Amino acid sequence: MANNYKDRLRSKKTSSVDRVDTNHCCENPCIESRDGDNVCLNCGMIIGRNLVGNERRAYTAEEVSKRRRTEPRWREFGPRTMLPNTKIDSKGRLIGAKGKTLFSRLSKIQNSLISSIERNFWEAKPKLKMLSSKMNIPEYIKETAWKIYSVVAKKKLTMGRSIDGFIAAALYTAIRVHEFPRLLEEVCECSMTPRRTVHRSLGMIVKEVLNELGLKYKPITAEQLVFRFGNDLGLPIETQKKAINMLIQASKNGLMRTGKDPKGLAASVIYMAAKVSNFRKTQAEVSEIAKITEVTLRSRSKQIKSKL
Repeated sequence: MANNYKDRLRSKKTSSVDRVDTNHCCENPCIESRDGDNVCLNCGMIIGRNLVGNERRAYTAEEVSKRRRTEPRWREFGPRTMLPNTKIDSKGRLIGAKGKTLFSRLSKIQNSLISSIERNFWEAKPKLKMLSSKMNIPEYIKETAWKIYSVVAKKKLTMGRSIDGFIAAALYTAIRVHEFPRLLEEVCECSMTPRRTVHRSLGMIVKEVLNELGLKYKPITAEQLVFRFGNDLGLPIETQKKAINMLIQASKNGLMRTGKDPKGLAASVIYMAAKVSNFRKTQAEVSEIAKITEVTLRSRSKQIKSKL
């Protein structure tokens, strides 16, 4: 019965392929099955799909590639095998004493084969990926952050310290290396890690890791943040350029930037430029975007206004 059903399926499939082929395919059709689809090699037309197929064993690499239908999915860092200490198997049956002893031995062997740095990477890699996607960080910055964290783990700086803190610090260091406009407060908020923990980890990375990798930690400037805050507030590019010109003019006239947070300077010129143009923004809106207080915004605006 099963053989007759398969024969009927094959006959239907070949007849339908021939019918479609003669109607729509090229003059010299060459039909081949690849990845479950019947494809003409000359014109590239997909004739049909093999929804039911007769599975056959593959012995060569060519046969494996021809008969493959789906690609295996792997973790970004290594295959992770865990042997749980359960009393039942996958079918719900109780495991005997002999089986428990066997799995206990296998679990000990497995744990002895895995090094501590591998376990660290298994935990750190998904966290870095999640934090990067949450903050919409480009791939090249994420790769630099992983390179920094790899050196941190190999130097065993994470022993007795928070992995989350070092992940956030490595990502912020990569952001500063590539001069990407993101704030430390945003990294701490997205990673749900205290600022003090990230600060401590950041200091260790700057002191012990960056020199080894040949990377330079570049401080954030107010000019970079002007465009960032302007886009977040929905201001046009003309207003943002006006804010930049205000900041440059004030610096030329003797504005001291030393010891001042660049967020306050950028927010104050954005507020002043928006006030001059028709796109007015309140002090609360600007201070919330820049993550500063309204008192800081007002005092920086007065200092810049005195130099213009």
